[in-house]
Amino acid sequence: MTKLQDTSTMKRELGLLDATLLVAGSMIGSGIFIVSSDMLKDVGSSGWLILVWLITGIMTLIAAISYGELSGMFPKAGGQYVYLKEAYNPLIGFLYGWSFFTVIQTGTIAAVAVAFGKFLGYLNEDFGDNNILFSLNESFKISAAQAVGIILIVFLTYINTRGIKTGKLIQTVFTSAKLLALFGLIIFGFIAANSGVWNANWQDAWTMKQHASRLDVSIAENSWVNLTGLTIMGAFAAAMVGSIFSSDAWNNVTFIAGEVRNPQRNIGLSLFLGTLIVTLIYVAANLMYLAVLPIEQLAFAKDNRIALSVANEIFGALGTTLLALLIMVSTFGCNNGLILAGARVYYTMANDGLFFKKTAELNKNSVPEFALWIQCIMACILCLSGKYGNLLDMISFVVVIFYVLTIFGIFILRRKQPEAERPYKAFGYPLLPAIYILMGLAFCTLLIIFKPEYTWPGLIIVLIGLPVYYLWRKSDTAIK
Repeated sequence: MTKLQDTSTMKRELGLLDATLLVAGSMIGSGIFIVSSDMLKDVGSSGWLILVWLITGIMTLIAAISYGELSGMFPKAGGQYVYLKEAYNPLIGFLYGWSFFTVIQTGTIAAVAVAFGKFLGYLNEDFGDNNILFSLNESFKISAAQAVGIILIVFLTYINTRGIKTGKLIQTVFTSAKLLALFGLIIFGFIAANSGVWNANWQDAWTMKQHASRLDVSIAENSWVNLTGLTIMGAFAAAMVGSIFSSDAWNNVTFIAGEVRNPQRNIGLSLFLGTLIVTLIYVAANLMYLAVLPIEQLAFAKDNRIALSVANEIFGALGTTLLALLIMVSTFGCNNGLILAGARVYYTMANDGLFFKKTAELNKNSVPEFALWIQCIMACILCLSGKYGNLLDMISFVVVIFYVLTIFGIFILRRKQPEAERPYKAFGYPLLPAIYILMGLAFCTLLIIFKPEYTWPGLIIVLIGLPVYYLWRKSDTAIK
């Protein structure tokens, strides 16, 4: 068993409630307010839309309760990176950390930050996406929303350098606020539900059809095509890219295990509670959407802002302002959780000699300040590139592959380290972890067959990490 770097100098300031709010807060960003529109273009019916969200939720819950065993075995900073390193080898752990730094975490931070700017633009157009501050050519433009996103990332990074207590306070306040606001939106939505709309949306709930814009076929622009056979599974997998993006980052709490009190108990429990709460909210929100507006209007909401269309139907003109404020609160809290947690992975990698040496240092507030700032720089670069959205679509394949590898690692570690202390054992082992592995592999296989553009770019990013790993190991500047 590899000896883990001692992280005892980190302060264990987070309790079960803090950890649970970090899980929920990191998961709920802007996705739930947007992605269902594109998902409906893929599956075309209410039944399939809800099923996609349910399957994603079940997968996330199974993964979360499976990770509980790993978090109990390795209650240190670094989370999934540590689990992969221990189950396989340092190379696999590094490839995850490399992908995490280059796009998974930093790309998500960038996307969520710019979403904050875009919805601020609803309140004041000067801060929006349509206000172009700088243009080099048609392919490179910097909007006010991108600038706002960068300012937000820098601000939250600075706040988190002040210590875990400050980051915890922001996470608690903003996650609590957005959970209450989301519950309120869902409740008011069901109160305003239109029975005629609901019945019409569920009249043909299980006929899957895809919009022409999602297909490479020559048909009328506004036509829908009924799907059969394996094409149904391909459309299902394509729709899951949106729900998986919206449900990702649930594992962020494992990265800060070194700062959680009684991590053997609280990490696993917070993973279960946080993912369960978010799954229930996501399914309820989509049912509410279907109760308020017809599928055609949901699928073609302006700029895919499905929740905005629904809020306008519920609250009238005031809906735009209320929804914009809710999404700003949501993205602010989400980004705080992502920034807080992500830096701990690079800190642990540096302690293993696989990242910049200075990243392994803690500042006077017992947080990895240098790790926070290099994460900030990478996220800001992605903000400027404007390519974070495409990258995140393309990385969904890789994210799920790493989840599959991590959960398969439970089986490996049961054989490699049978006597290791396991304060908590994966619920439903071996059946539930095996089900997740099969579901994850099925999702990835369908993407390879039907949506290869969502697979190969992510794989290229991972493979670039191979020479980087060996160069880092040989470098004189790496930690010995």
